[in-house]
Amino acid sequence: MTCRPEGRAGDGIYFIWDGEAEVCGPGNPEERSRSEYQLKRYDYFGHGGTNVNLVEQPSVIALSKLTCLVLAKEHCHMLRPKSIWNADGTGSLVENILHLESVEVDLFKGITLPDAPKFGKVFGGQLVGQALAAASKSVDFFKLVHSLHTYFLLVGDFDIPILYRVHRLRDGRSFATRKVEAVQKGNVIFILLASFQKEETGFEHQQVTMPSVPEPESLLSMEQLRERRLTDPRLPRTYRNKVATSNFVPWPIEIRFCEPNNNTNQTKAPARSVLSSHAELLSPDFAQQKPGL
Repeated sequence: MTCRPEGRAGDGIYFIWDGEAEVCGPGNPEERSRSEYQLKRYDYFGHGGTNVNLVEQPSVIALSKLTCLVLAKEHCHMLRPKSIWNADGTGSLVENILHLESVEVDLFKGITLPDAPKFGKVFGGQLVGQALAAASKSVDFFKLVHSLHTYFLLVGDFDIPILYRVHRLRDGRSFATRKVEAVQKGNVIFILLASFQKEETGFEHQQVTMPSVPEPESLLSMEQLRERRLTDPRLPRTYRNKVATSNFVPWPIEIRFCEPNNNTNQTKAPARSVLSSHAELLSPDFAQQKPGL
């Protein structure tokens, strides 16, 4: 990948490093205000990429000064590896069945391969895999799927294609959420909700061994901690006034903290709580209401 001098045109794929642009082409001008028509950092455009078969290439207009990295046309094949995004029939059956044809923006078509095992109707893993592949095509490569929910509404027909319509519910800096509807014969037969997250280092909430803690009876209850906070001079006056005017509602499960702190919603603290080894004491009043516990 090379960076061309300012003002010099190139025949290849442009990866935006800094600045913003938008895609302009035939169609309703109101549709071009949608997020998928807006190009930002790490988005790419140009000739030689995945859209080389389009009859009419859309125009890209810079909204600000653009700094781009350019992948020369002779190397654009690297964007089309033999994977689920560009199956050519030489891969495994699983790879080929996940290959989807792009119909238009956020609309894809999947089929049941002739040599795939058939069990009467399309159901289960094929719908999940193809819908997730469709959702992944609308998310930048920094975000990986970390959770999904599926709803099987109707069985599908393996003799006709399945359309996968992607809805972009949310695009954040770290998370993205997608809804995918699988449509056949005008009916929604399957729905997938998937969440994608940028790979990050998370919190560590578990220790190898249980720390030594005092008996719960020797610790202050939540109500006692509240009373102590009302007169604690280290806490902000506004916070103490808010605690004093708020009704105290006991939790159904009594929890006693080994190391109560003075943190409030106005201070920052590490995500750490140490409870007594017998800290979860069932409230007698709650136990009378829920005899099954």
